[in-house]
Amino acid sequence: MLENYLLEELVTFAQTGTLAETAAQLNVTQPTVTRGMQKLESDLGVHLFDRQPNRLSLTPTGELAAREATALLQAQNQAVARIHSFDQNQRTLQIGTTLPGPLYILNDLPLPTNVTVNHQLLTTAIDELLTQHDYTVIFSDHQLTGEAFNSQRVGYERLAVNLNKFMFQANQTTITFAELRDLSFIVLTNIGPWREVIQRDIPHAKFLYQEQREAFDEITKYADFPYFSTNISDIIPLEANQELPATANDSRVRIPISDDQAQLAIYANFLRSEKQRVQPLIDQVTAKWPD
Repeated sequence: MLENYLLEELVTFAQTGTLAETAAQLNVTQPTVTRGMQKLESDLGVHLFDRQPNRLSLTPTGELAAREATALLQAQNQAVARIHSFDQNQRTLQIGTTLPGPLYILNDLPLPTNVTVNHQLLTTAIDELLTQHDYTVIFSDHQLTGEAFNSQRVGYERLAVNLNKFMFQANQTTITFAELRDLSFIVLTNIGPWREVIQRDIPHAKFLYQEQREAFDEITKYADFPYFSTNISDIIPLEANQELPATANDSRVRIPISDDQAQLAIYANFLRSEKQRVQPLIDQVTAKWPD
């Protein structure tokens, strides 16, 4: 069994090229590194170094050993991270989402103390996050396939636009993306898949994206730019850490968008092995979700 500190010394030497730099990076003495490299050669039974006067370099075997050592250390670190994630996942329900709507629901529920919600929207492949036990449940606008996963629909999120009541489009009971062409909208940056929808389906529109909720509120207060809301943002009071605007009491009127792509089915995705643990939470979210 090769000891980790020897592998670390070899990898660091391969990166720095000198014993002195290796010792400095590892915060040990140079004789300690020299003894370690000699021990590693002895343990492996091969020559890893070409020793010349005032010069030490890796042999081709040493270069291969350094690459293998790098892979071993990375695999070990990843294994330790997976173990920690699994342990954390077993003690708490880690909840994530790829779009902001579910955060409205979760923030309004009396969640148990063992439930932790990440308010930053996820962009990494959610199947990997679940299988690595980084999350127990991830809400998304698409289902996961495969025997390891289960997906349950919790509801639909429907997009609306808030227009100045004096605009001619504001007299309609519903509106299409095409009828919003050429307009300029104020939009929060972090709205998940809705961003792709509006950019793709509203012809020649301009979007003034705002990172900060406070800046968004100020602009909507003093300017008449249209903005978007959903059936969820209608029923739940907006908090500072939420990402979609609620309809304001101003000169705008809320008009539902009738296009099919203005409605997203929202799913709770989880590992089948976790179904018993997560079902009560999913039932809570589904019961709270507006029609």
